[in-house]
Formats: sequence, C-alpha cells, structure tokens
Amino acid sequence: MIKPSKSSLKIVKVRRDYNAWVATETIEDYALRYTPQSFRKWSEFQITNTALGGISFLALEAIGASIAISYGFTNSFWAILVVGAIVFLTGLPICYYASKYNIDMDLLTRGAGFGYIGSTITSLIYASFTFIFFALEAAIMAQALELYFHLPLYLGYLLCSIIIIPLVFFGVTLINQLQLWTQPIWLTLMISPYIFVLYKEPDALVNWFNFAGNSASGAGFDPILFGAAATVSFSLIPQLGEQVDFLRFLPDKEKNNRIRWWFAVILAGPGWIILGAAKQLGGSFLASLAIQHGVSFEKAKEPAQMYLAGFADIFANPEVVLAVCTLFVIISQIKINVTNAYAGSLAWSNFFSRVTHNHPGRVVWLVFNITISLMLMELGVFATLEKVLGLYSNVAIAWIGALVADLVINKPLKLSPSYIEFKRAYLYNINPVGFGSMLIASGVAIAAFVGVFGAIAQAYSAFIALGLAFVLSPIIAILTKGKYYIARENALRTETILHRTLACCICENTYDLEDMAFCPVYDGHICSLCCSLDARCHDRCKESPNLTLQTSAQSAESSIKTAHAIFAAKLSPKLGTRIVSFLTIFLAIAGGVAALLAIVYYQEVSSLQAVLPKISERILDIFLKWYALLLLLIAIGTWWIVLTQESRQMAEEELDKQTIELQAAKELAEVANLAKSEFIANMSHELRTPLNAILGFTQIMTRDRSLTQFQHENLGIISRSGKYLLGLINDVLDMAKIESGHISLQETDFDLHQTLDRAIEMFEMRAETKNLYLHFEKSVNLPQFVKTDEKKLRQVLINLIENAIKFTPKGGVTVRAALDSLETAQQSHFPSPNTLYISFEVEDTGTGIAPEEAELVFEPFMQTQSGRRSQQGTGLGLSISRKFVQLMGGDMTFRSNVGIGSVFSFKIQAKLSKSPIMPQYLGIPYTNDAIATLSSQKTTAQVRFTAELLTESLRAMPKEWLEQLKVSASQLDEEQILSLLDQVPEQHAILVKEIAEKVKDFDFDRIITLVQEAISL
Repeated sequence: MIKPSKSSLKIVKVRRDYNAWVATETIEDYALRYTPQSFRKWSEFQITNTALGGISFLALEAIGASIAISYGFTNSFWAILVVGAIVFLTGLPICYYASKYNIDMDLLTRGAGFGYIGSTITSLIYASFTFIFFALEAAIMAQALELYFHLPLYLGYLLCSIIIIPLVFFGVTLINQLQLWTQPIWLTLMISPYIFVLYKEPDALVNWFNFAGNSASGAGFDPILFGAAATVSFSLIPQLGEQVDFLRFLPDKEKNNRIRWWFAVILAGPGWIILGAAKQLGGSFLASLAIQHGVSFEKAKEPAQMYLAGFADIFANPEVVLAVCTLFVIISQIKINVTNAYAGSLAWSNFFSRVTHNHPGRVVWLVFNITISLMLMELGVFATLEKVLGLYSNVAIAWIGALVADLVINKPLKLSPSYIEFKRAYLYNINPVGFGSMLIASGVAIAAFVGVFGAIAQAYSAFIALGLAFVLSPIIAILTKGKYYIARENALRTETILHRTLACCICENTYDLEDMAFCPVYDGHICSLCCSLDARCHDRCKESPNLTLQTSAQSAESSIKTAHAIFAAKLSPKLGTRIVSFLTIFLAIAGGVAALLAIVYYQEVSSLQAVLPKISERILDIFLKWYALLLLLIAIGTWWIVLTQESRQMAEEELDKQTIELQAAKELAEVANLAKSEFIANMSHELRTPLNAILGFTQIMTRDRSLTQFQHENLGIISRSGKYLLGLINDVLDMAKIESGHISLQETDFDLHQTLDRAIEMFEMRAETKNLYLHFEKSVNLPQFVKTDEKKLRQVLINLIENAIKFTPKGGVTVRAALDSLETAQQSHFPSPNTLYISFEVEDTGTGIAPEEAELVFEPFMQTQSGRRSQQGTGLGLSISRKFVQLMGGDMTFRSNVGIGSVFSFKIQAKLSKSPIMPQYLGIPYTNDAIATLSSQKTTAQVRFTAELLTESLRAMPKEWLEQLKVSASQLDEEQILSLLDQVPEQHAILVKEIAEKVKDFDFDRIITLVQEAISL
C-alpha cells in the first residue's frame, strides 16, 4: 500500500457522520463524487430519455421568438443553425469524457484545466444558469396559470417553485419516472400545432420566411444583427452541463452495449441542441404566426401566446384551446424545472463544499437554488434577466471554450494528463490553463459586448470569447508545460489493487477506487467528499505549494511582506497586514456589488435615457446613494472578516504547534511503551523457564505410586499454584505483545465442531461440581471445517466459559455458536469469496455486572466488584480476549443485569475450508498446556525433562509406528526426528510440535539414546 511521507504532520482522525440526506444515496445521488457502477442501474434508454426530457423548456421558443422579432427571420435562422452546430461540436468531447469517467460537470471542469478552486467560479456560472432559467421557466408557467385560472402572478411564482421540490428530492430515481411518463404527452402536444398550422395555413411558412421583425434591416442578412442574435442564442450553451449531470449515470461501455452507449452519449449529450435548435426555430415561426393573428410584438414573445395561436388551428372552442395550451405549458415547464433544480443543487453543492468545507446535503442546496429563483421572480427581475442573457453568454462560452480546448487539443498533444483527475488530494487549486483562458477570454468578450471595440466586435463578442479561450488554452499549457494539472501522483491509478473498493478512514464508508485518495496527513485512504470537506490539513499532501491556496502561515508571511513593501516602517507589520487584507477583501466585494448595480442600472435606464434623460439622472443619483450606504456596510463586514480570519489563523497556528508537540510526546510514549513491553516479554520468558521445569517434574512425580496421599496433595498445591502463576505470566505476555503490535493471526484449517466440543468438555466436571448446568447450542448451518486462528479462538472461549462458571452460584451456563452471515465484497475491505462470520454467545445466570462498572469490563487490569471479591485473576482475560476477537475481524460486546446474569457475545471472521488430513492417532498421553512452551536455553532441568517426556511418549506409541522407527533408529538425525514428530495428530500436536521445535537446543546424543532405549522396551 501507499506509505505517507515522513515529513507530513499527522492529524488525529475524527469520524465524520453524515446526516441522513447525505448518507442516503437515493437522495444524494453521489453529489460531489464519482458515480459508482453499483448505483448506475438504469439502461441507456432510460438515461437518454431523462436527459432529453429537459429539452421541453419553452425558453427555447421564447429565445427563438425574441431574436426573430428583434433581428428578423434570416438573421435569427442562420444564428440558430450556426450556434447549434458549435454547441454540438463543443458538447461532443464534454459529454464523452463525462460519460466515460461518470462525473458531473464540475468534476470534469476541475480535471480539465481549471484546478480544484478554479472550477469554483465555473460552478457559480453554472449555478446562475440554473436559477436564471428556472426563473424564466417558472415565470412562463405562472403566466399560463394566470391566463387559465386567473391566479395572481406572485402566487403563481410561489406555486410553480414549491411543486418542484418534492419531485427533485429523490434525485434521478424519481426524475427518471417523471420524464418517462410525461414524454409521450409532451411530444404529442408540442408537435401537433405545427402539423395543423401547416395544414390549415400553408401561407404561414412563407410569411415566416419573409418575417423582418421590428428591425428595419431584418428582412435580409445583416452581419451585425446575425452576431447579436448568435450572442443571445449562445446563452444556452451551459445546458450541456445539465445533460452531463444525467449522462454520468450511464452504464460502463462494454462490447455488448458499445453501440447503445455511443448512441446515448451523442443523442442525450450534444444531440440535445438538434431538438433545441428546432424548438428555437419553432418559436420564431409561432411568434410570426401570433403576430399575424393580431398579437403584439411584446406579447408574441410569450410561449403561452405562441401556442395559443398554434392550438387555435386544432380546436374551434377557445376554452379548449386555452385549457390544452395551459396543460402543455405546465407539463413542459415541470419537465425542465426538475432538471434545472437538480442541476442547481449539484452546482451549489460543489461551490459551497469548497468555499465552506461543509456539505449539509444536496437537498439543502435544492431549496436554496429554488429560493433564489423565486426571489428574482417576486422582485420583478424577470425582464432584467432576459436582457442580461447576452452578457452572461460571454462568460459561459469562454468557460466551455477553454474546457473543450483542453479535451480536444491539450490531451491528444499530451499537454495535459490523458485522464480526468477530480479529487482535491491530487489537484492544484488554480490551473492557469483553463482558468486563465476563461478569465482573459471572458474579460475581452465583455469589453467587446459593451462596445469598447466597436459595433462589429460588440455583435460578435460570443465568438470572440469562444475563439480566444480555445486558442489560449493550449498556449498557456505549452508555456506552463502542463505542470499545474497534477499536484502529486495518484498511486491508486497504477498500484495493483485486488478489489475495487476501499474504506474511507474518516467516514468509514466503502467507495470505489475512482473515488478514493491516499491522505498522508491522516495516514489512510480517504474518499473524495471527506477530502473536500477537510479544513484542517491545509493541503499538506501537496508536494509543491505553487498556485495552491497557501497555508495560514504562508498567507500571513505573504501579507507581512506586502504590508512592509507598501508602508515601510510607518506602520507595524501586524497593522500593515490587517490593512492589506482589508483593502483586498473590501475592493473585491465593493467591485462585485458595483458591477451588479451597474448591470441593473444599465438595463433599467437604457430605454429611458433617450426619452427622459432627467429621470435617468435621478435614478443614477439614487443608485449612487444606495451604493454609498452599501459601502459602509461592506466596510464593517470586511473588518469583521479580517479580524475573524486573523483569530482563526492564530488559533490554527497554536493548534499546529500543539499538534506537533503532542505528536512528539506520543512518539516518545510509544518508544517507552515498546521498551516496557519488550522488558515484560523478556522477564516473562525468564520466569517461565524454571516454572516449566517445576510444572513438568510435578506432573511426572504425580505418576509415582510410592508417594503418600499427603505428598500427592502437596504436589497438587504446587501444580495449581504454578498453573496460576503461569496463567498470569501468559496474560501479561499476551498483553505486552498486543501493545507492541507483535501479535498476529496463525490461521490453520481445523474442525470447528471438535474444538467447541472439547472446550465444553473441559468445564463439564467443574460445572457439575458446582451443581450448574452447562448447555451447548450449535446451529445446524454451522460449518464444520474452517480456517482461522484456532488457538486464539479456543483461548477466548475458555476465558468466557471459565468466567461464567466462576461467577455463577446457581443455574448454569449456555454456550451458543451459529453462522452469522456470508460477507459480500461491499462489507469488507478485501474479502475472500468464501469469507463468513461466526457468532458466539456465552450466557450465564450469575451475579451480573452493575451498569456503573460496564465500561471497566474490557479495560486491562480492571476488575468488577465480584471479580475483586473472588480474589482471582489480573483483570486481563477479557481485555486480551476482545483484542484477539478484533484481530480475527470481529468485536466483543456484552449485556448484563445484576442478579439475573450476563451474556458475552463475539463474532469472528473465518474462511470455509476442506477437511484437514488427519494423521494416524498415536495416543500420546501428554496434553498439559503447562509444559507446552519450552525455553531455548540449555539447562540441565530442561534436558532431563525433555528426555523423560520423549521417553514416556515413545513408550505409549503404537507398536507399528515403533517398528518403523526401529529400522533406522541408530541413523536418526535431527531432521528425521522432527519429521517423525510432525506426524503427531492434531489433538496432541500443540505439545509435541513445540517440543520438536526446541529439540535442536538440547543434548541430541542423549535424546537418540533415549529413543533407542524406548524402542527396545
């Protein structure tokens, strides 16, 4: 796996728990993330149908009608066709890459030349597109409701906004169904007016061709009018983003769906403009028809009026015409506004997650986006929004131009990476290739749009934005050598990973590799959302700070240098830094507010300036006074921001300092703890050397029949005391190994049923002595042969059963074992196909554990009141048992009632295995765990004890085995004896195999002699 850099400052992990709106992916729809294959469950047809369902918006007809009335049929016709072709060509690479990598428009922009923070600006552009067009579409629907139901517009705006929220709440899951059921009705109602109009009024087509609008030169082609019309039509280009937001749900392209996949990408992606251009032309046609029917030029721009004229040729009854037209408008606008609201929720999520490092959920930003649209409509800004579409298109087309240039020029020329990287962990915050191209191109285009470069440049400002961004992108990529695309390499792209999912170390959820990064600060894998929302790391994972947001310390240092350069020695560095920060923020906010007020003023007085110049001057005076008041509020707010940021900066610096000190103290403590653990391990080893000899010879002496009863009782006391002492030593040694991290699993194939039966058998006599029942309940589906650490499992069971019997005065103990569930790949990091979980329970009717002592149960060296009264044990048993269970992939819990009893439960992970090959039973009588571990040191006691043990063991072996051994006893060497001892059956293997491992440490000639003597007996 990937290792963190040694220099990185580690941060303590704090688990992030997302709220239900974020955690429920049927609501969240993987906003801000790669869309995993497991969630992409819909067919190509369903996604295509949903993506094309949004093309129902009647703003297309309104824009087509508006430019036809303003610039005439010829200019609007060619403008719509040319813009349509450009939108199609620019949309093709965008939709292809988004579908291939299953990411939304913002994630695509991040990795295609804009950088992590650079794409924040484009998210704002995209979000503004969604709420502008939501307002336009909702206003159109409100107008239709006013016509039919006589509902006041302010209530219509509210109703048309609120009804969208529940339809978008469950994301693409519900939107798919909505678009599927409404598509046939919408298509029928949309196409039928054109058919009937052409049938009943064939001259309408000719009249449309000759339609000049209200422009004197609109009858023929005029380059300036054509450019102006194209600029307005270009405002629709961000619609590509809404198509991409649905295309990310397409299934992966494979051999069996390659044609369907490409068809879906082209038709639902750039193909939207085919229908979109047709609807714009249809809008200009219906507008000319409405004007022929006596509708005014101003009213003819309204889609409701257009389709009233169209449906009038189908139905004779005016009431039916109005009802059908209203139904059509409602269906059309609901279909598009669920798309606008959905796309807006994604755009705002992307924007605010980076600005605030917080994500309350896509649903919150859904309501926020709709609220902005509602506010614009209620304040009567609808007309102003229509007028600024031309200005807006200059920024939008510059964004798309820079994005497309990166995909079709920079990537093929290897000026940028061949793949799309969208995760914060691997991106520079600002990439000058896309961000710089868009900034320069949009700035020049806006200057051209307001007339700085003359009338021709003003008319073709959108083309200037597109061309300039398209050319600048590869130029800047060449100048920067493409080094600002990737801040550090993503090892997960090249590392061989067996499984497609990883668990996030922060939220602990499992995600696909495409959504994961390695974080050296947290020293673990982190998902893209947790990475985006982290506010503590300050991008320490980036190897180079160039063009990334600086850390607080770097930022402060930069401000101090700037302040010193400006104020020299006149002001203190701290005050100078404050003033520089204040001026920077104040001028940025004041400039933005001035730009917004200037746009509103320009649009409101443009028609009044020639007619009523004095009123225009008066309006300007009012605007200036309001701006002066706003400047005062901006100044106060700016000082608050500066001082708050300064306080936060100081707090973060202090926190970093304390974190470094804490980390140093932690490392020192870990070294001391390791030394302590090694000391305990060595001491335990030294203590067990003589203790094993004591226990071994005690056992041998108990076989001497010449001893008196009193002597046997004394030997029993020695044996019990030795066993107790050895148990304490083993517990301390196990805990030391656990703390030092030296303990690991020793997995073997074994008979689980047999292991459980023998663990129960060990305590049957003890339970019977205390008049307790000991029941064993084994589920029918419990597998017989499994693979895990049998020794640790047996130790855990023995500890729990022993405790249960010890603290149960009456009643009894019940042990249960059952197969818990087969684990899938999504429930474990790297599971095996035959992985399973086995659960165990040990229930007693004993004294129970008091609630106030519950948290002490698994603490090392801690005992409950009943445990202290028994004066037995060290308080390590349960702590070690729980650690063993966790090591085996599970956990241990308990529940208890005082006076009723306790239930200890644990679950372990194991693998299914086949029946292990069992060697011939040799009947060796020595199974005492007390002599199972021998020292590697050569002592007289150990040599003698081992010789006695092997002698008595060989005496008990079957004659056939001894005959085989007798053949070459005199030629036996160390390896041969070890090989023979390896044949000992499993039920005695623990003792004899451990002895065999130590054979080389003893007087081998003495052992050979003993073997030969045993054979001759």
